[in-house]
Formats: sequence, structure tokens, C-alpha cells
Amino acid sequence: MNSPISRKIDVYPDYRPRTVDILIRDCLDLFGGVHIVGCKWCGKSWTGMHHSNSCIFLDSPEERSFARANPRGSLEGEEPRLVDEWQDIPELWDMARHNIDRINRSGMYIFTGSSVPPIDLTSHSGAGRFATVKMRPMSLFESGDSSGTVSLAELFEGGEIKNFDSEMDYERMLELIIRGGWPAGLNKNKKMAAMIPKQYIETISESDISRVDGVKRNPGRVRRVLRSLARNNATMAGMKVLRSDTAEEGNELSNLTVNDYLDALRKIYVIDEQEAWDPSSRSKTRMITSPKRHFVDPSLAVAALNVGYENLYKDVETLGFLFESMCYRDMSVYASVLSGKVFHYRDKHNLEADQIIEDGEGRWGAAEVRIGVLDIDSAAENLLRMSDRFDEENGPSFLMVLNATSKAAYTRRDGVHVVPLGTLGP
Repeated sequence: MNSPISRKIDVYPDYRPRTVDILIRDCLDLFGGVHIVGCKWCGKSWTGMHHSNSCIFLDSPEERSFARANPRGSLEGEEPRLVDEWQDIPELWDMARHNIDRINRSGMYIFTGSSVPPIDLTSHSGAGRFATVKMRPMSLFESGDSSGTVSLAELFEGGEIKNFDSEMDYERMLELIIRGGWPAGLNKNKKMAAMIPKQYIETISESDISRVDGVKRNPGRVRRVLRSLARNNATMAGMKVLRSDTAEEGNELSNLTVNDYLDALRKIYVIDEQEAWDPSSRSKTRMITSPKRHFVDPSLAVAALNVGYENLYKDVETLGFLFESMCYRDMSVYASVLSGKVFHYRDKHNLEADQIIEDGEGRWGAAEVRIGVLDIDSAAENLLRMSDRFDEENGPSFLMVLNATSKAAYTRRDGVHVVPLGTLGP
């Protein structure tokens, strides 16, 4: 018998396809359930509904009350069954896992979650039953702001890029950073779109960071930590920098407090740590191992800093870090289709790459991120020096300078690709 709350999912004609769609379809064929995780407002519910035939939304008071009174009934409905924001009733996770074990059928459930529930509230990780798919805010390709004519998958296969035009310029890049990749911000004017990340920062500070584990945290301190992270966005700033940066009237937060806040922000998927690449099997050069921290979307850093278009227009240094975060967001989305991940690289010789992109087959490519065209030569030279540290067998599949304002994507004579972000896609 279906539960009273088992709405059939209608096909939404205005659903905008997401890069993770193909991963979700594949996982539904292989596993009993798919667990879609990621920050709030990035589109998990819409994507979950797109792949489901019935649903229950646990952020609705009525449906949450029903699920608490009748948890087994809340899992009943045409499959795949969407359980949205399941962390509000974590007991449903174990019930779904038992159902998958008992019935032994793929494609039964889609669970979505905007935070990690306390580990003691679930008795099983879901391994072997649920496949986890991470969603981020929209990449430029998903939002329609990149042509996608340069394919990351094809870059791994080699060959030259044949002069694909880009329509992005400095002003448009800045607008896209401030707007962010929030589905609700598409087709809105600049002022309305900028309100979404501002409201997100307020929600984090006032409630979300405390709700995630039931620990009450001071909203003023949360804002200080968020501002500090925004000032040090896309850097390897350590605890000493963050403590100093959050000091107020001479009082620094302790290491324990800052770590606690960082851990809570990770649990609600607000910050993303870009790990250092370890090419130990390919090179004996000693690596710098500290991660870079990014907001999951650069618009959140803008909102945390409480700055706008006019402030950022001439602040090229800050804008450079924000653009790097946007490149990291988009590249992470595209790499996920290849079962890949995006790292950063720096060695003891101070050779570095803003991005090392690994695919699921062990291949890798390197990218430097630059806003303008005048820095392309130096970025390409740096990539070539870094590449020389590796022999031919273990070397990169491609080298690339990601930028904002180049009018075309092309391959240089030295083999380095120049790729405007407005042409990149999966």
C-alpha cells in the first residue's frame, strides 16, 4: 500500500539538465539507492524529482510529521522513491538499507541531504547499498553561460583545439561570480540574483551551522569565520592566519573553536577543500601538502565579504582568487563525469599548478588559472617547467591555461591549450 504522501512525479518541462544526471542514472541501474549530497539550493531536490516516480519532502512540517509517525509508510511509493532532506529523520536511512537488503532490487530510493547527520544516528554507512553522488551549484555549462565547445573528456584524448570563440569578458565574468551557480538566480536581474548568496550566508550564521549537530554557535563568530575564509579564499591559509583574522578587540578564537566551525561548515557542504596532489608514484619531488579552501560557490565569498560589483571591479587580486574558485567549481563538476577529482600542486622548487585534474583511469592534466590574456605566456611557461619534472610515461595528458577574457580557445605552438572558462564543458 502506498503512503498518503506518495506524490507521483510529473516531468518538469523547464528542468535544466545537470552534469550528474548521467551518474545518477548509472547508479540507479547498479545500486539499491542513490544518495545525492551537496549544499542547500544547488538543485538536489529538482534533480532527485527528475529521476524519481514518487517523493516525500521532509522539510515540509506535514510530511515530516507523517514520516515520524509512520516511517515505514513514508518509504512506500512508486520507485525510485525520493526522500528529500532525509537527515531530518536519519532513522529512514537504516530502514531503506534493510529494505534494499531484503528485496534485493536496484533503483529503489533516491535520498538527498544538505548536511551530514551525526554518525551515531545511523547504524550503517550504506556502502554497497547506496551510491553517493555529490552535487555542486551549477557550472557555467549547466547554466548556459559556457558553450562547452572545449570538452574536458576530449582533452584527455589529446589533439589540438581549433579556435573556438568565447563571448565572456571581464564584466560578464564579474557578474557571474556575484550571481553564482544557484538555479533560482538564473534569469534574474543582478540585484535579485545577488540576494540569494547573501541570504544563504545569513541562514548559515543564524541557524544551519547550529542545526547540523545541535551545538549552539554564536552567529557573530560564525560571520567572522566566514569573512576570514572569504578573505583567504582559494589559498592554503593555515590556522594561525584564520585565528588572527577572526580576532575581535584583541581576542582570538582558539584552534579548537576555529576547527569546530570549519568542521560544521564542511558538514553542511559550504566549504570545499582542494587537496594537494601527491604524484609519489610518478615523481620523487617533495610536495606541499596543505589543502586550498574554497567556498562551494564564489558568490558566497562575495556575500561574506559584503562587497559588490563596484568594489570588486578594480580589486583584481581579490577577483583573481574568486575566479579561481569558480574554475575549481566548474572543473570539479566536469571531472565528476570521468570519476575524477581536482587537486592543486606545489613542490619544494615552488613549481605549481592551480589545478591537477585526474580522471578515473589514472591520467592527469594540469591547469593554471589567470583572468587576463597578458599572463598567459608566464602561466604556460610555468606549466611546461612543472611538466618537465615527469618522464613521458608519467607525464600529463594536457596542459591548459584557464582564463576569463581570451576571445578564443586555441592550442599554442608549445602544445599548451588556452581555454576561456566560457568555452569549457564536460
